[in-house]
Amino acid sequence: MEKQMLRATLRKLEQFRELEVCNVTVDPKFELGAVLRYFENEKPILFNKVKGYDMPVVGGLYGNRELYYMMTDTTPEERLFKYMDAIANPQPARLVDNGPVKENIVTRNIDIQRMLPVPTSHGKDASSFITAGMFVVRDPETGYTHMAVRRFQVHKGNIINALISGHSPALREQFAEFEKMNKPLECAVVLGYDATFLLASQIGSRKYGLNKYEVDSALRGEPLELVKCHSVDLEVPAYAEMVLEGVLLPNRREIEGPFGELMNYYGEVAPNPVMEVRTIMHRNNPIFQHAFPCREEHLANGLVREAELYAAVKNMVDVKDVNITVGGGCRLHAIISINKKKEGDGKAAILAAFGAFYDIKHVVVVDEDIDIYDVKSVELALASRVQASQDVVIVPGALGSGLEASHVARGVTDKMGIDATKPLGENAHFYEMAVIPGFEGKIDIQKYFPEMKK
Repeated sequence: MEKQMLRATLRKLEQFRELEVCNVTVDPKFELGAVLRYFENEKPILFNKVKGYDMPVVGGLYGNRELYYMMTDTTPEERLFKYMDAIANPQPARLVDNGPVKENIVTRNIDIQRMLPVPTSHGKDASSFITAGMFVVRDPETGYTHMAVRRFQVHKGNIINALISGHSPALREQFAEFEKMNKPLECAVVLGYDATFLLASQIGSRKYGLNKYEVDSALRGEPLELVKCHSVDLEVPAYAEMVLEGVLLPNRREIEGPFGELMNYYGEVAPNPVMEVRTIMHRNNPIFQHAFPCREEHLANGLVREAELYAAVKNMVDVKDVNITVGGGCRLHAIISINKKKEGDGKAAILAAFGAFYDIKHVVVVDEDIDIYDVKSVELALASRVQASQDVVIVPGALGSGLEASHVARGVTDKMGIDATKPLGENAHFYEMAVIPGFEGKIDIQKYFPEMKK
C-alpha cells in the first residue's frame, strides 16, 4: 500500500470522508476553477470527467489548514515544533531502482495542451497554466536538490514558460550563470505530490542551505523514495503522478502573463524563461494535479513562515502562537499571541515580526485569551483594547512584497503594527472576560440536540 504522494493522500482523504468526487463533465476552461472557488479552495475535489480529456483532475487538496495538519500527522499545538525540528534535523532520502512514475515514458510528439487537461482559471489569463508544478533543479555547487512551486504558462507543443521570480533568488542566479555560458539548465516539473512534499518545498534554500528532499524525509518520518529521471540528471519522487523533464533554454524568453495571482489580482506581464519539455514520465491512469490560484502553495508557505516567525518573536517576548492569515495571502498579515509580562512586549513583538519578513505588512499582537484563528475574537481585541494614539506603530515607505498590489503600484509599503494587548497593573481588571463556570470551553451541543449536525 502506498504511503507517499498523491494517491496516498487521496486514500487518506477518502478515509476521513473529506474528498468530494465530481462525476459531471466540467470544462477545464473556467468551469473547473469556478467549482473550486465556490468552496474557497478548501475542499479537495476529484473531477473524473474533464471535457476533451480522458485524464481526471484533482484540486483543492492543500488549501485547508485543518486538513493540512491531518495530512502531515500533526496538530495545531505541535506543528511549529515539528516543522522547526525537520529543518534542524534533516534525514536522508532513499534512491530506488524503479517506481510507478516510470510506468510510461514519452519522448516523442509531446504536445502539452493535447496531452494534459491544464485548466484556464481567469478571464484575462493569457493561456492555460500549470499551477501546482513543483520545479526541480540541482545546485551545481552543493549537489542539493532545489524545488519550488512555480507557475508554467502553456504554449504550443512542448514549450512552457517557467516563472523564475524574485522570490527564488538562488534559482534565478543559478540560471543566470548558465546563460552566461550559453548552457541549458536541466530541470523537471513534478505533479501528483503530497502535503509533506509541498511543505518541504517552502523551506528557504538560501536561508538554511539544506537539501529539501532531506527536510521532506524528516517531516514524513520515513525516507522520501526517489527515482532517476529518464533524460536529465535529477531525482524525483517515485510515487508522483507525472514528471515533465527538460531544460531551461539559455537566452530565450517568451511573454508570460497576465495571470490571476495572489489575492485574485493579475500579476505583471513580462518576458520569462522558456522550458523545453523533452520527456514526460507518468503513471498508468495518471491524475493531473491542479492548484487554483493561489491558495495551496501559499498556505504551505505561510505554515513554514509561522514556524520562522515564532522563532523570531520568541527571542523578544514570551510568544504562544502565530497565525499568518489566509486573508492576507499567507504572507502579508500576522496575528501574534503572547504572554505579556512587561509593558512594551506588544511593540517588541511587532518589531520582531517586521524584522523577520519584509513581506509582512500588518501585525496584530494579542493576549492569550484571544483566539488568533477566530476573526471575531481578534476583532474584539481591536475594538476594546486599542487606542490608536498609543498602540499603533506605523513604518512609512518600507520594503514590501512584490506580490502585493499597492506595493507594486507605489514601489514602497507603509507597515502597521497594532498592540491589542491588555495593560498590566491596576487597570487590568477592566478587561476581565465574563465566563460561564464549567462551560469555559466549547459546549457539546449534540448532547442537547442529538440530531443536530456539528
